[in-house]
Amino acid sequence: MHILITNKFLIYNDYKVKCALGKRGIGNKKREGDCITPKGLFKIKYILYRKDRINKIETKIKKIVIKKNMAWCDDPKTLKYNKLIKKPFNFTYEDLYKKNNIYDIVAVLDFNMKPIRKGKGSAIFIHIAKRNFNKTEGCIAIKKYALLKILKKISLNTKVKILSQK
Repeated sequence: MHILITNKFLIYNDYKVKCALGKRGIGNKKREGDCITPKGLFKIKYILYRKDRINKIETKIKKIVIKKNMAWCDDPKTLKYNKLIKKPFNFTYEDLYKKNNIYDIVAVLDFNMKPIRKGKGSAIFIHIAKRNFNKTEGCIAIKKYALLKILKKISLNTKVKILSQK
């Protein structure tokens, strides 16, 4: 089964929830920072989560606890580009241990990982949406209860299919 992501919804089987996407919608991701949610077929590599905020995540996917020194490298000038890193770090990065709750649960998609192409884009996540479903920098964001419900049902073979619809 696929998780299907369209311009407004994330759908898994008969479960359909509103989602927020990149500021420039779904399309061909060309470069870091273009605010496009990439179309294509992806796997969920693993789940990152804040153990201090989430009691339990039931899922078959590998889980990693987010610690205060964890971040995601978004700087194409380093070999750590598009990878989980530890701070302190001398290049630019996205902090994973945030005050707000959007990264309490993060499903990491395998976008631009085999191979990693410098500058093509990094950190495409399914994470928790802000209250008003503000657009993202390229990620997919849904409500926390919906993300927990979907993670409980998916398997290691579940793919995420992102398609743009006119």
